[in-house]
Formats: sequence, C-alpha cells, structure tokens
Amino acid sequence: MSLAVAVQSGWEAMLQLHFALNDDSETVLASRLHKGPLVVQKPLYPEGKGVCHVMLLHPPGGVAGGDSLSVNVTTAQGSHALMTTPGAGKWYKSNARLASQSLYFRVGKNSVFEWLPQETILFNGAEVHWQSRIELEEDGCYMGWEIVCFGRSASGEKFSHGSLRQETEIFCEGKRIWGEYASVQGGDKLLSSATGLAGRTVAGTFLLAGAMISDELLKHLRAIELDNTGGSVSGISRMGKMVAVRYLGHSSELARQYFSVVWSMLRPAVCGRVACMPRIWNT
Repeated sequence: MSLAVAVQSGWEAMLQLHFALNDDSETVLASRLHKGPLVVQKPLYPEGKGVCHVMLLHPPGGVAGGDSLSVNVTTAQGSHALMTTPGAGKWYKSNARLASQSLYFRVGKNSVFEWLPQETILFNGAEVHWQSRIELEEDGCYMGWEIVCFGRSASGEKFSHGSLRQETEIFCEGKRIWGEYASVQGGDKLLSSATGLAGRTVAGTFLLAGAMISDELLKHLRAIELDNTGGSVSGISRMGKMVAVRYLGHSSELARQYFSVVWSMLRPAVCGRVACMPRIWNT
C-alpha cells in the first residue's frame, strides 16, 4: 500500500494546552482547548507545585483509518510540565485510509517539557503518518520518548502490510538541531534485515534536546545494563545539545524500563529534579 494514501473522512481530534507559572511560582495549566475525543485529566502535582503532570486521554481507545490527532503544547518561561498517557496507543488496520498524528511542542525560555507516553501499537495493515515538531527557546529543555510495536506480537501478529511514515524535527532558538525521517513498509526487508530491525518487533527512541551533558554522565548512561532478553540492544549518541537513545527488542515493557533508567539519570543533571514516575505506569 502506497504512503500516498489520501486521508479520508474520519474522526478529527485536536488539543491545545498552555502551561505557565502563577504568582506562587506554581506551574499551572493556564489554558486548554479541545475538539473531538482528545482531552487531559485534572492536573496533578506528585512532586510539588513546580511540575505539572497531565494525562493525555483519547477516549475511543484507538485510532482508525481516516482519523487525525493534533496536539499543540506550549510552556511559558520558567514552567515545567510532564505529559504521559494512561495506556498503550493503538493504531488499527486502516482499510486503505491514512491515519495521522501531529505533535507540536513549543518550550519557552528556561522551561522544561517532558513527553513520556506509553507504547504505541501498530496493528497489521495500519497506514500511519506521524509528524513531530519541537521548538526550544533560550535554555528550554525537552525530553521525550516513543516506543513503537510493529504488530501485536503477543498474539502472533506481524506487521506484514501497512506503512509508517514518520518525521521528527527539533529547533533550538530557530536553528534546526535534529531532523529524522523514516518510512517503513509492512513486510519490507528492513524489518528483518541486520541493518534494520533484524526481526525485532519493538523500536524505541528517547530524545533529550536543549541541554549539554558531561562526558562522565554519557559514560554512565552507556554503562547501563540492558536486559537483553530476546536479543534487546541499545545505543546512545550525543551531538551538541542533543542526546539520542535507541532501543530494539521484542518487549515494550523492557524498552520503557530501560528508558526510565536513562531518564532517572538525565533528569537531575539537566533540570535539577529527581525522576518522579507517573503512578499510571504501575497500573
């Protein structure tokens, strides 16, 4: 199936969030606007008033062919927000209709935004286009990950047909510091090739942008022992104010565990706060 499949009529969902500091130096959800089935729950403060946690909800529980999701988040100067999801995202068989997701995050001066969703499952036959754009103002910091499961391997399903087109761009004070573009076809040799996924069904990427890390911290990150059950592998690259962490394996749970350990080491170093795991991850 061609990646040029046109988006047909489906369910459109849009969410806009703005985080800011109030007079008490508390990060608050200053404004929200939504259209369709995309909302956030009541803001939470498990680590004190300085960091606002929100849960992104998509009540239908999955994305069907023709659906489109759009999430726009801005953080004002000095604020700190973390957004996660209550469970795995599911992208269903599309029946020749493209499903899309657009993420736009603008991180204000000296502010932090963390995008830490649970895994995303691509059902066999899904036709998907994802776009992510992150813009950092002076001393803004972004940490975010994505864990993608190709097919429902637990039930023996493979990603034998369908497609994923993915674009991720990060800008720091107007200058592009990261651009990644992927095109994966279901059943393609890339999924089984040693230069691709080598038969692994789960791929994860964790990005830190807008902060320099030391050689010592990089060394400690690379020394993290990965549970290589089922052939899991990982790698870490640093390029200026960018750090990219990769995972390949067969377990979304192992991927999140690994990224959580990386996050627990990066977070204190770049924003002076210990990692505070969202409670929903344990349910």
